[in-house]
Amino acid sequence: MELPQMPELMGLSLLLGLLALVATAAVARGWLRAEEETSGRSAGQKANGCPPDKSLKSKKQKLQQRVRKEKPQQHNFTHRLLAAALKSHSGNITCMDFSSNGKYLATCADDRTVRIWSTKDFLQREHRSMRANVELDHAILVRFSPDCRAFIVWLANGDTLRVFKMMKRDDGGYTFTATPEDFPKKHKAPIVNIGIADTGKFIMTASSDTTVLIWNLKGRVLSTINTNHMSNTYAAISPCSRFVASCGFTPDVKVWEVCFGKKGDFQEVVRAFELKGHSAAVHFFAFSNDSRRMASVSKDGTWKLWDTDVEYKKQQDPYLLRTGRFEEASTVPCRLALSPDAQVLALASGSSIHLYNTRRGEKEESFEQVHGECISDLSFDITGRLLASCGDRAVRLFHNTPGYRAVVEEMQALLKRASNESTRQRLQQQLTQAQEALKNLGALKK
Repeated sequence: MELPQMPELMGLSLLLGLLALVATAAVARGWLRAEEETSGRSAGQKANGCPPDKSLKSKKQKLQQRVRKEKPQQHNFTHRLLAAALKSHSGNITCMDFSSNGKYLATCADDRTVRIWSTKDFLQREHRSMRANVELDHAILVRFSPDCRAFIVWLANGDTLRVFKMMKRDDGGYTFTATPEDFPKKHKAPIVNIGIADTGKFIMTASSDTTVLIWNLKGRVLSTINTNHMSNTYAAISPCSRFVASCGFTPDVKVWEVCFGKKGDFQEVVRAFELKGHSAAVHFFAFSNDSRRMASVSKDGTWKLWDTDVEYKKQQDPYLLRTGRFEEASTVPCRLALSPDAQVLALASGSSIHLYNTRRGEKEESFEQVHGECISDLSFDITGRLLASCGDRAVRLFHNTPGYRAVVEEMQALLKRASNESTRQRLQQQLTQAQEALKNLGALKK
């Protein structure tokens, strides 16, 4: 058998190679043409002002659109006991504070503003507010001065205190001016709370390590307290301005007295007493308006009400008055607020609020999914008639129906024992007012 000649083999190989190159070029040309058509269609849609094809949108774009659509829904909360919703902030509200004269509510948000609301407008259709801008930062905590002529804020990025003075204008509004210098930086951990004593003698700041600082009003540290909680979750000044208290990882609330001399000069901070009885970390606590009662909520799933009107220098300990169950506290951090008369306890977990009668320990009202975010602050106004909460861009105000019911129960009990006619008339008037309020709110129990 004869083998094919070499020239014929080379010709066949060249022919096959040429065919392969032609096929590859054709495929590449078709791919490029498809890409050009797709790009041209997108460019043409943009040039003509037409929306791009939905099939070309990325998942990220769709997610962003969904988030934008859902944001306004955080304000769509309704309830028969909702008195008002304050909605001027463009960012989430982190803290609020009622002035000592009851005329104003201060709120701060991550929109770099502090707003001052007039409480007399709360039950009106429109809610007026005045805005103070926080330059190059935003406030996460705010507190009024006792004379309501200034307020302090904690700066989120600056990690320090800034003082704003409130100057009244001829038209009735206010001008807000920050002092030239902020307080010096002293804390080494995130802040958990700040406060100003109602006497105006000192300022308190507490961080999440174990540090509580006592300052004078000019920014000088008077005393440093080591709470020995392992970590602090909250600290506050008592309304009477005698005490500073803290809670944290340990199962107790520790209370110190801040002592001043007869001439108003600072002397020392001494240990006063402790609230002992919880079996796990304490999330939060609060004082009544007269500082004679305290309430606490713990990770052990309970809340407790205490009588703190004791002479601790004579070794008297606080008395436990009531223990109630709050199972949510065992799984998530909680906040609480105690009404000025200590008759009602408000507990917040997540975005829900629960109101308890402290005399009976019974839950009387619940508000579910009040805010679009977790509740960041909770407080009764100075009258105790309204409960305020914040957690998104709005402050929501609720009628305190358990407080009215507590007044009804108390007045009925006092009337049975009253012997003086003038006393009976006064008690009857208070009873009638509370019953009328409940009737108007549709909450009067038959």
